[in-house]
Amino acid sequence: MAEMAGTIGIAGQCMTGKCVRAAEEPAGSGAAAERPAVSRAVSERPTESGATAAKCRQGNKVTLSGRLQMLADMVTPGNRLVDVGCDHGYLSISLVGAGICPGAIAMDVREGPLAAARAHIAEAGLGDYIDVRLSDGLAGCGQGEADTLVCAGMGGRLMERILREGLEKACRMRELILQPQSELPQFRVFLREAGFAVIDENAVFEDGKYYFAMKAVYGLKTGKMEEGRETGGHSEAAAGEPVNGRNGSGGQDSDMTEEVTEWQRLYDLYGELLLRKRHPVLMQYLRQREGCVRMLEKSLAIAGTRKAEKRLSVLRCELEDIKAALAFYIHIQKHLPT
Repeated sequence: MAEMAGTIGIAGQCMTGKCVRAAEEPAGSGAAAERPAVSRAVSERPTESGATAAKCRQGNKVTLSGRLQMLADMVTPGNRLVDVGCDHGYLSISLVGAGICPGAIAMDVREGPLAAARAHIAEAGLGDYIDVRLSDGLAGCGQGEADTLVCAGMGGRLMERILREGLEKACRMRELILQPQSELPQFRVFLREAGFAVIDENAVFEDGKYYFAMKAVYGLKTGKMEEGRETGGHSEAAAGEPVNGRNGSGGQDSDMTEEVTEWQRLYDLYGELLLRKRHPVLMQYLRQREGCVRMLEKSLAIAGTRKAEKRLSVLRCELEDIKAALAFYIHIQKHLPT
């Protein structure tokens, strides 16, 4: 698989499902495809409108948007919740109101969303069960006050900063449920290097945007990549599924190590469990991103400048990675029972 320096559409414009505008930018600029997803300060994190986040409210019952329901479905029943970046507080209201969580702490760094959250919580009659706190990251959550940390609606770099600064607290949580809006590959690397294992992943496409969520736990070795490391690469991942259209059945240990590294890089790009589950939303994203990149490729090829050629090389590497990811879907259709 061709090497690629941090290029993935999940962190770029195709996260919104819109590629045509990018392809129409002046040929040779390459700006549309490599526009970086810059981490913003917590205070600049965009809020979600009440109508979008919770489509209707009846007493303390909340019908969540698709992306928030995806997060709610990952929470283990009986766990106490802390929602970092709670916005209007709908996730806490839904989980506590439904009896899934016995209590929750809704935290945000901005007073505006917290005021809205307080009003919604009071309206739902859950003021005794949901505590609202002004907090930058996990600073306002005491050690052992919560079992499940939910952090969503912000860039991957910002989320990483929040977890790094509150790492001791995060490591003591029973589970982290995370939905970074950008820099997903780098964020997955951070989780792994910090000692977290992703045990579940999901994705939704809603209102023209892709949302990817993951559940992580600290100190648990899981997944085929770990098996591959412990057995010199001889795992299902390294021996049975396609790598860039090839069957991964190497012979030498060095080849196996290199192959496992390539597998890990692909998983960091797109999510190991999403690929293994052949998630339909990921497939939709990959197909859309592939079309977007090919449009940009044609535009840059016309330019013929040195800068355009350099950008073309990066785009072609991304196409190789997309091809390798899509091979998961082809593989199951050809070789595995449905």
